[in-house]
Amino acid sequence: MDFEKAFDNFLHRSEYDRAESELFSIVRAAFLAGWKSAGGDPPSAQNILKLVKDNKE
Repeated sequence: MDFEKAFDNFLHRSEYDRAESELFSIVRAAFLAGWKSAGGDPPSAQNILKLVKDNKE
């Protein structure tokens, strides 16, 4: 198996997705800490998901 195929297989594993998500969380937390220490206001809470009722019935 060549490098590119092996790397592609690695990137498409659920373990990679979890690791990437955790890394994103760490980077965001570090950025937020720097933002706050520089005097910036923390971000306001935002809705992540909106439920919509289907009225077709």
